[in-house]
Amino acid sequence: MMQIVSALLSFYSYFCFTFIKQVMKTKARNRVMCVVAMVALAWGAAWSQINTDQVMAIGRNALYFEDYILSIQYFNQVIKAKPFLAEPYFYRAVAKINLEDYKGAEQDATLAIERNPFIVDAYQVRGVARQNRRDFAGAVADYAEGLRLMPEEKVFMMNSAVCYGELRDYEAAQRAYDRLLSVDPNNDRAQLGLAHLYLMRKDTVEALKHVDRSLELSKNNAGAYVMRAAIATRSRGDYEQALADMDEAIKLEPHQAGYFINRAFIKYNLDDYFGAMADYDYAVGLDPASIEAHFNRGLLLAEVGENNKAINDFDFVLQSDSHNFMALYNRAMLYFRTGQYRHAVRDYDEVLKKYPNFEAGFMARGEAKRRMGDMRGSNADYEHALSLFKRKKTHVSDFNPAEIEVNAAIRKREQQELTGQSEPETEEEIMNRFNTLLTVAPENPIKPEYANKQRGRIQNTNVEIEPEPMMLLTYYTRDNKLNGKTYYLREITELNESRLLPATLALVSGEQRLNEDEIKRHFASIEYYDGLLATAKPRSVDYFARAMDYLLVKNPAAAVADADRAIAMSPKFAMAYLLRACAHYMLYQMGHSAMAADGDATTDAQTRAMLRQREDAAALQQVLNDIDSLLTLSPKNVYAYYDKGNACMLQADYTSAISCYTKAIELKPDLGEAYYNRGLMYLRLGDKERGVADLSQAGELGILPSYNVLKRMQ
Repeated sequence: MMQIVSALLSFYSYFCFTFIKQVMKTKARNRVMCVVAMVALAWGAAWSQINTDQVMAIGRNALYFEDYILSIQYFNQVIKAKPFLAEPYFYRAVAKINLEDYKGAEQDATLAIERNPFIVDAYQVRGVARQNRRDFAGAVADYAEGLRLMPEEKVFMMNSAVCYGELRDYEAAQRAYDRLLSVDPNNDRAQLGLAHLYLMRKDTVEALKHVDRSLELSKNNAGAYVMRAAIATRSRGDYEQALADMDEAIKLEPHQAGYFINRAFIKYNLDDYFGAMADYDYAVGLDPASIEAHFNRGLLLAEVGENNKAINDFDFVLQSDSHNFMALYNRAMLYFRTGQYRHAVRDYDEVLKKYPNFEAGFMARGEAKRRMGDMRGSNADYEHALSLFKRKKTHVSDFNPAEIEVNAAIRKREQQELTGQSEPETEEEIMNRFNTLLTVAPENPIKPEYANKQRGRIQNTNVEIEPEPMMLLTYYTRDNKLNGKTYYLREITELNESRLLPATLALVSGEQRLNEDEIKRHFASIEYYDGLLATAKPRSVDYFARAMDYLLVKNPAAAVADADRAIAMSPKFAMAYLLRACAHYMLYQMGHSAMAADGDATTDAQTRAMLRQREDAAALQQVLNDIDSLLTLSPKNVYAYYDKGNACMLQADYTSAISCYTKAIELKPDLGEAYYNRGLMYLRLGDKERGVADLSQAGELGILPSYNVLKRMQ
């Protein structure tokens, strides 16, 4: 029986990472939140316009109550009215850093500093943002300037020491910690920082002394227990002590999924399989998106013979990371073990693409093919395996791809520890990661802390990533409770002022559902226009009105026919082209939905799918043709460019989509939807820098999903 390959997380590396997050990020960010209230009291409003005063005060209140998105909208208003003020940029940076939009926070803190270089806390905010973006040198510069202005500020000293450690300037880090301890001798986090510094220098004895000293000063620091557990397992193999320390850490921070993963690893080494499984289950419950929890649980399930459950865990891992070789290799062996030979062959195909000299892999695939009855394929694999054996002059396979993968991961980690830097992602890696976000819906999205999904740390609310929808014509508007935004078009205003339509025409983002009474009203309106057009002299606006009714009751074909008549009578009727584009888009949606619902794999079904694909392409082309006609009549129509970008995106023409969104942004710089969609397109193409910048701007303009995408792409 083949042995399932085990590749558990590096226990020590995870602890170090946890510590860095504890010291570098959590403490500094909490400190930033603490200064908000103090700075809010210190900065009195002495501006001439009382409305700016009030808006600023409301924004600070919203920030205090962790309503970050709403606070940003208020600060936007102040910035628009008085762009020379530093305070709104600073507060907006604080809001963004709590939303984990570190690039946006750094930019806003810089703008605040440019307007007032004496706002000490702005250097702290920018430093924390830079640390989280791994710009440690830039963060050190910010903390140095902060210390110049406030020489006794302990947070600056602490964060400087952490940054120096990450830069591998151990002597500078030591001096920073010594300076902090001279000001505050009982600072338990400084002791923990020194412990981490000694661990980076491979001196576990001194590290343990400082961890113990940290715990003497404070029994409530979970990071200290975590680090001591790491030292116990790495240096002494003392799993009993490590387990006791992890128990204490979990008591202090019971919602940290990583702690349960690490404790499960310890229990596994103590042969407590039941306890390890319980901890993995709990970790998955806390963080359903955790690849580590699913992977390690899969290994343990395979070891205890729960093969199908193990396969489910590896399925999850591969859905989240399709290039995870270890999960693929383990799943291939599990498929073979459970008699799912076709699936095993498929996975071995991928394994052997990466490792074409893996003799045992060809033998395993050949055996799977033999059991499927594919004798020809089986013999070919056996013969190829034998040729590899002969070439190496051996009868036993010494090629272990799993060991190669593990060693490569270890070398990569050691290189990162040595240089203090991570290798930048390639365009292909960015594209693969983003496409995974698009194609895999969250298994169990994290529930928001508040019923109001616009409040709190909304970046933690996993969303199924979809572009912002088309701008469509309707008679029904919905209030944007966040910023009250409406979409204005001169042609719509002129048409409404003519009072020739039965209701007020509007432009909205996305389709709106009608209730039963509203649907009945539109059917009655269709009957009215049927009679009117049969007895009176037809007017283009009457065909337009009936086309709107057809569109709203989901009869796009009839809407297209009436829009054709309206355009034939009035070729310069701009809104008729937009209406017809909306109708063609609805035809595309209906055809696309029908194709997705048809799960039949027969030849007839495949033929129908091909025909629908052609119909979809034709409908999208009609959308583009109508939008181009609209732009000929109204060349500065921002929403036409936006809709054209969406249509190009649906055609997978991402470069053209970006060009359209860019034109829309040039015409309307506050169109958050265009920034969001352009950001997604940049990520599709592997351009992370531009994609993150656009998503940050979209979030600032009130597009809430931006922050979740930013968090998941960092």
